[in-house]
Amino acid sequence: MITTQPFVDELWDKSIVPTLIDYIRIPNKSPMFDPDWQAHGHMDAAVKLVAGWCDGHAAAGMSMEIIQLPGRTPLIYIDIPGQGDGCVLLYGHLDKQPEMSDWRPGLGPWQPALIDDRLYGRGGADDGYAAFAALTAVLALQRSRRPHADLKIIIEASEESGSPDLPFYVDALAERLGQPDLVVCLDSGCGNYDQLWCTTSLRGLVGGTISIDVLTEGVHSGDAGGIVPSSFRILRTLLDRIEDDATGHIGDAAFNVEISDERRAQAAVAATVLGHEVYTKFPFAGDVRPAAEELTELILNRTWRPALEITGVGDIPPLADAGNVLRPRTRAKLSLRIPPNCDAHAATERLRDIMLIEPPYGASMEFESDEPGNGWNAPPLAPWLGESLHRASLAWFAKPPVYMGEGGTIPFMAMLGRSFADAQFLITGVLGPHSNAHGPNEFLHIPTGKRVTGCVAQVLADHYVERNG
Repeated sequence: MITTQPFVDELWDKSIVPTLIDYIRIPNKSPMFDPDWQAHGHMDAAVKLVAGWCDGHAAAGMSMEIIQLPGRTPLIYIDIPGQGDGCVLLYGHLDKQPEMSDWRPGLGPWQPALIDDRLYGRGGADDGYAAFAALTAVLALQRSRRPHADLKIIIEASEESGSPDLPFYVDALAERLGQPDLVVCLDSGCGNYDQLWCTTSLRGLVGGTISIDVLTEGVHSGDAGGIVPSSFRILRTLLDRIEDDATGHIGDAAFNVEISDERRAQAAVAATVLGHEVYTKFPFAGDVRPAAEELTELILNRTWRPALEITGVGDIPPLADAGNVLRPRTRAKLSLRIPPNCDAHAATERLRDIMLIEPPYGASMEFESDEPGNGWNAPPLAPWLGESLHRASLAWFAKPPVYMGEGGTIPFMAMLGRSFADAQFLITGVLGPHSNAHGPNEFLHIPTGKRVTGCVAQVLADHYVERNG
């Protein structure tokens, strides 16, 4: 058993948290949200900060390189040679989501605030902590004089944009990465802060922008209403083709898969552990209720069933400028989460067909699709890894681990699942209740960050034993 809690706690308190405070101050938004990121220099500043910390806390034998392919965001690559057989790839990212509004007084995206055990600010939990946690786990392992396999750490800078640059780096580093037999990803969620949560699946993501034109210019609504069809009503009609407006159910076969008995059983266990926290973690307004009553079904809805959201609307004036005009055009941004095993490219084509076939009233319509993102479903858990995760969670959380899918998408995982089909996966993270990644008031729960670090150290030690006896 790896028992280095004092070391992990001290390094977090004295070095990692202060560095994360500096990191939060850097508005290094992902390229999708800051097209001029190179000119602004924030991404370079974040890379230098993280790489500088890693260089100052180098593990034995470690080499580090900041790599930047032409026209791509930079990537930190760390190589730590080990003993014996086996190779582990550890992953994180350092680019951030945009600011969002409605942060509480005294809080802000680039304004770090340490309140009790929570470090508030954009990117601390998603996913700035990952580089520090990964290297600290290695340092804890070496401090306890436990051997480990070859370790590769990659920290990318385009994840929040869908990781468009990562495949180019994986190809460029293919010979150096080799064939990892264990992948550790520190960019996921946790159902509570009381135990280790292991992500078993991730949903995919498809979507795009639908444009509906009914006029070449706006006209008086009193003159045209009842003659010219409303572009907004046509949008409602199109959405009804995808989603039942009463239940939210999406029945098209292109967006659904069969859910295995194993995943259903794991969802039932997670529902028992979480209870009503399955939905009370969300900031419901007033008397709003969740979309279903049964807790296991809510978990399956979030992890294995499709879900549609309209994330943006165009060509609709603000309320203060809303004159009596029948608008000529409506645009809407569709975001459709799809199940882990659903083919994202096929789902995108089906979404396009549903939107554009037989335009109501002959409306002029266009659909500009987003880059499809496949989900991921973990391979069967190897006995050694299951036992290791159980030991680690008991040692660092005093409770057994829980296995559950996540509703979001990590493009890196789908790619690695294809590239390293024989590898085992530990996908975990610190994004627990109310941590609100991508939204206002994001925070990192520091005790969970420490405990996840310790759990990773235990798994690395057990991986070596499994491969080398």
